[in-house]
Amino acid sequence: QVQLVESGGGYVQPGGSLRLSCTASGSIYNMNTLGWYRQAPGKERELVATISLYGARNYADSVKGRFTISRDNAKNTVYLQMNSLEPEDTAVYYCNKFPPVTPYWGQGTQVTVSS
Repeated sequence: QVQLVESGGGYVQPGGSLRLSCTASGSIYNMNTLGWYRQAPGKERELVATISLYGARNYADSVKGRFTISRDNAKNTVYLQMNSLEPEDTAVYYCNKFPPVTPYWGQGTQVTVSS
């Protein structure tokens, strides 16, 4: 079974940028549409962005114009470029298929936006 490992999180000031990576232990080609999700303290996990096998993208309204999702099937990696970060973006970020499949949830990567 493919495992997904997120990385790239950290601490950043408002207005800053981070690039998250999600690397799979196997091929992501057959996983079709992939997504980035996040869970803030005390809140439910929410969908942030999705990308289809051929590059069609969708974003949550809260991140449109600031975040960009991309994928490199040859590297089995999905990325999330996050610009103009806001304190409200503070959360643990996860990748998974879309719709999500329980066995693919990883440990996530923490993003903290604070001055």
